[in-house]
Amino acid sequence: MKKITTEKAPAAIGPYVQGNMVNGFLFASGQIPINPQTGVVEATTIEAQTKQVMTNIQAMLEAVNADFGDIAKTTCFLTNMADFTAFNETYASFFNENLPARSCVEVSRLPKEVLVEVEVIVAVPEKTE
Repeated sequence: MKKITTEKAPAAIGPYVQGNMVNGFLFASGQIPINPQTGVVEATTIEAQTKQVMTNIQAMLEAVNADFGDIAKTTCFLTNMADFTAFNETYASFFNENLPARSCVEVSRLPKEVLVEVEVIVAVPEKTE
């Protein structure tokens, strides 16, 4: 197992790592809409928070020379399922035709009172291991 970190995504805010490489897969910790430059949540809408989350995921992908087409599975957490459509529109804008498998659930609370968190499992291209 190899720990993956990047300064372009938020640092862990607890006893965990940004991601671990295991047998060609990146298991990334859930990303919340923290701006990695400031260390704070700046976005207030579901669209803006989702965009920051996906930008943070993009930074994790870049750290292992992967892209959104390499994501095998996402798990998405929303604090209000009424945000599902708006979340989907922003989320979908980061993908091409290679869509991952996905679960999306409503939860009662997320860290820092954010509206969304997304975690990914990535099949990293062989050249990067």
